[in-house]
Amino acid sequence: MNDLNKTEDSRERALLVGIRFPSMKASEAEESINELKALARTAGAEVTEVVLQQRERPDSSILIGRGKAREIAELIKERQIDLAIFDHDLTPVQQRNLENLFSCKVVDRTALILDIFALHAHTKEGKVQVELAQYMYLLNRLTGRGIQLSRLGGGIGTRGPGETKLEVDRRVIRRRIGTLRKELRELERVRQVKRKRRAKRGIYSFSLVGYTNAGKSSLLNQLARTSVTVEDMLFSTLDSTTKRIRLESGKIAVITDTVGFINKLPHQLVEAFKSTLEEVRESDTILHVIDASSNLLHNKVEAVYTVLDELGAENIPRIEVLNKIDLCDEERRRELTRMFKGALMISAKTGEGLECLKELLDEVVTSAKNARAGERHIISGRN
Repeated sequence: MNDLNKTEDSRERALLVGIRFPSMKASEAEESINELKALARTAGAEVTEVVLQQRERPDSSILIGRGKAREIAELIKERQIDLAIFDHDLTPVQQRNLENLFSCKVVDRTALILDIFALHAHTKEGKVQVELAQYMYLLNRLTGRGIQLSRLGGGIGTRGPGETKLEVDRRVIRRRIGTLRKELRELERVRQVKRKRRAKRGIYSFSLVGYTNAGKSSLLNQLARTSVTVEDMLFSTLDSTTKRIRLESGKIAVITDTVGFINKLPHQLVEAFKSTLEEVRESDTILHVIDASSNLLHNKVEAVYTVLDELGAENIPRIEVLNKIDLCDEERRRELTRMFKGALMISAKTGEGLECLKELLDEVVTSAKNARAGERHIISGRN
């Protein structure tokens, strides 16, 4: 049974640990730990305790302070907590030391996100991508982990390759990584054929990008009149979806919904999902869906643009779409107008602003087709 379908009593009891370093604002630290809480719940955990510590620098052996570690160990014992989830990446040494101190399973933010991706991957490509990311994460964590993994058993942080026999060594894992990459290259070849076919037929392509839970799937459903799964949780949809849309003028375009981004998105996931995210780099225009109701939307916008830059998609034309505007009062709307000049305000839930967005998409496609027709005319004249 999927952990997300378990009753509250059968869920793993989790304690969350966050650290606020001098470079972080208090609001950023709070938002990050709240996001970790949402991630933990999405993975199927029951969050029972949250610990946030201020530190000048991380401890090389356990990340947090010794005194705080002892406090947490007592709390874990008292509350019968099953696992501790850290809002920061842990080195293998730190993770091993913390498990010895806490006598419970310890996972970091990256392992938690990988775990959620393993839950939500349904297509063959999605499963291959997640497995590849998990093996890349596991590769550097084999040394000295056998006893701990054997003792701690299954659950959050050990799905997928984490359940593989502990005798599996680096050579075997590297061989598996090579096999998975080969499978992804073949799947990417099939996708490239489809892209070339669309380009040859002159079909304009849009891609939806945005922070996880910004409402991309809801917007796709509105624009393409489809029924992609929509849930109020992080990474509720993982596999990319491409749909045809008929614009007001009758022209046809395609729109692709991609995996949502997040702060501190594990580099293993970016690497493994590059073949899917290639759809973004090959699209004609990017629709950046932004949660207008978020208190830290600037941080989320920057997180999205960081990944786009990493993908080499920084020069593709973008349209900023402020979604969930139904949750904003008039003062907030005026503030957003000042902050995001030229952005469209919409609500995929209520339909507000969708007609303006459709008209803009139609104008973009019409302009592109006219430009292409002009190019063909110039080439023909030269001949």
